[in-house]
Amino acid sequence: MLNILFLFTGIALLTIGGEALIRGSLAAARRLGVSPLLSGIVIVGFGTSAPELVVSVNAAIEGKPDIAIGNVVGSNISNILLILGICALITPLTVKPLVLKRDAATVVAASILFLILVGGSALGRADAAILLAALFAYLIWAYWSESFHASPAGELHRAESKEISVDSKSTLWIVFAIGLGLLLLIGGSQVLLIGAIGIAEHYNVPEAVIGLTLVAVGTSLPELSISVIAAVRRHADVAIGNILGSNIFNLLGILGVSALLQPLPVHARILQFDQWVMLGTSLILLLFLYTQRHLSRLEGGMLLIGYGIYVWLSFTLFRG
Repeated sequence: MLNILFLFTGIALLTIGGEALIRGSLAAARRLGVSPLLSGIVIVGFGTSAPELVVSVNAAIEGKPDIAIGNVVGSNISNILLILGICALITPLTVKPLVLKRDAATVVAASILFLILVGGSALGRADAAILLAALFAYLIWAYWSESFHASPAGELHRAESKEISVDSKSTLWIVFAIGLGLLLLIGGSQVLLIGAIGIAEHYNVPEAVIGLTLVAVGTSLPELSISVIAAVRRHADVAIGNILGSNIFNLLGILGVSALLQPLPVHARILQFDQWVMLGTSLILLLFLYTQRHLSRLEGGMLLIGYGIYVWLSFTLFRG
């Protein structure tokens, strides 16, 4: 029971910390005159992945590579199957494919890059450099194309920054929010790791399974919050755009930073199963955006069932 309490306490601290960091950063960006475009790409799109970042970096430093990598791979799977499934149940998601095609293609490309780099069963520092270089190239490409060319994606990222209402705030409030957010994220990651490792040891479940499921869903709550709010407001492009931005940063940024600090061996089950599920879900989303352009409640329910099957397999057939 104590380990479960640690797990949920860590998730709560990460969620509150991520929310405080995003709101403080957005308020600072608006006070400093940072464009809504850049705020949407970096602060909202990537800021929702702050819990994944601190958990994976912490796990890497503490010699828990299965949780570091499992958290990222599992988050990317749950973002598409679980979060988009919930959003589609709230309201059918109709999107403009031109708005999202670049980011959807980037998610698939990043997933393929991950498969290539872990072919040697580990992510080394050279692999980390490649991932971070790819992220840097994406950011330059995104900002350049959206700043100097008429781009539907540019309007999407501006809308992302406006999805979170942040009124005019004092400098003291901004500093407090950012500082509190960082402290809660760091503390929450430590508490969550204690609970996750304790649960894995108590129930004799591999740490990779815990990282791919419980930890991954827990650190994805900011993405869930932003996307559900957008779905309720009928902003389907923002809901899906937030998921795409998070998945890009998870693979290129979080794994890049984690492996740069500490080379990460990859668990056999991730190589045999989970990385292919991650690629498959990315391809499903890309296909949806390029063809039907509408995610119905029935299809949202199918995504949720798919996630349920994935979790069931994780705790039964793939325990070892």
